[in-house]
Amino acid sequence: MVISATNVQELSHPMGRSVWTLSVVIPAYNEENGIGAIIERVLAIKPDLAQVGIADLEVIVVDDGSSDRTAEIAQAYPQVRLIRHETNKGYGAALKTGFRAARGELLGFLDADGTYPPESFPKLCAEALQGADLVVGSRRSGNDSEMPVVRRVGNFLWSHLVSLLSNYRVVDPASGMRVFRSSVFQQLCPLPDGLNFTPVMSTRAVHEGLRMIEVPISYEERAGRSKLSVVRDGTRFLRTIIWTSLNYNPVRVLGGLGLGALVLGGLVALGLVIARLRGITTLGPWGVAATFVAVVLGIAGVDLFALGATFNYLVSLFHSRPMRQGLFGRPLFRVPLDRHFWWFGGVAMLSGMGLGVGSLILALGGWPIERLWLYLLAGVMWILVGVQLVIFWVIMRVLEELSQRSILAQADAGMS
Repeated sequence: MVISATNVQELSHPMGRSVWTLSVVIPAYNEENGIGAIIERVLAIKPDLAQVGIADLEVIVVDDGSSDRTAEIAQAYPQVRLIRHETNKGYGAALKTGFRAARGELLGFLDADGTYPPESFPKLCAEALQGADLVVGSRRSGNDSEMPVVRRVGNFLWSHLVSLLSNYRVVDPASGMRVFRSSVFQQLCPLPDGLNFTPVMSTRAVHEGLRMIEVPISYEERAGRSKLSVVRDGTRFLRTIIWTSLNYNPVRVLGGLGLGALVLGGLVALGLVIARLRGITTLGPWGVAATFVAVVLGIAGVDLFALGATFNYLVSLFHSRPMRQGLFGRPLFRVPLDRHFWWFGGVAMLSGMGLGVGSLILALGGWPIERLWLYLLAGVMWILVGVQLVIFWVIMRVLEELSQRSILAQADAGMS
């Protein structure tokens, strides 16, 4: 069956039925050497699917503008639905086209090059039937994985990055073999059109609070040249993982950078204070550079941390629901730290003004400026930090009220 991508209608089915259908989407771009074999392997798993409770199997091949015989070979299988893109739109775009056309309550996908084992679909489906929203075939967990060294390194980095930003352990965020419930597809969107489709899906899933399970699978090295560019696509993976995380918990990213800047700036400042207490009143080139770094890192660190906390309120306002928030994934204090910004800022301003007034009194008493410059500089920095904290506190309280009003308005509208 051949249908046009422009005429595809999204089908939906209620969950909880006793009869389940798995729709497997295979994106293919110039895969004439492997598309036939992978189709036959997918079709052959139908009896195994029945044993775990999947009554029907739908196979959809999305030809993404191939210039070889990929579409012709796929069309030769009457059990396969073939959807064609007139031009190449990208890996993610092909998958989304297939998902919109699928009729299954469970949606699955894998590559057309034979690197992923279709025979693992039954155990992935079994996890989905047990309640998982998204089941990922983890290449890094399998004992017989033939993943190339470069991809192992890349996946190691993406795994730890996603885990760090989401506070949820993810082993293989870029796996191209998955099964998920069709009912959560909209919750996972928007998803990109390129090869960064899978890491963004994993990042969004954990931030949306979906139940994601990773199941070990085998992995075979691709025969022929890979379409993945290590530098170009690796950079894209990094960028999209960070930006997706910023859409959910900005303080995890910005606050982490801010906290790191504060710690580093504090260590530099501590060194300057120790030097001053030892009687060093003049600085050489490195001392001047250290002073500059300490001031910049201190102010920038506070700004980044407060900006991340502020953006968290904006995210909640946009989603019209409270989001999982916090720099450490869970509250460390009974009252959120940002609620104390007003008095933190007040204390900082008073401290800065105290240093300034104290320095003036000492200067009038005859102290040379060489003995007072560090106190004056610290006073200016504390005043600036305090003003910023108070401003951010005001902004966050307004955003918090707007967010609560939006949620209450939606609840009232639903009750009326």
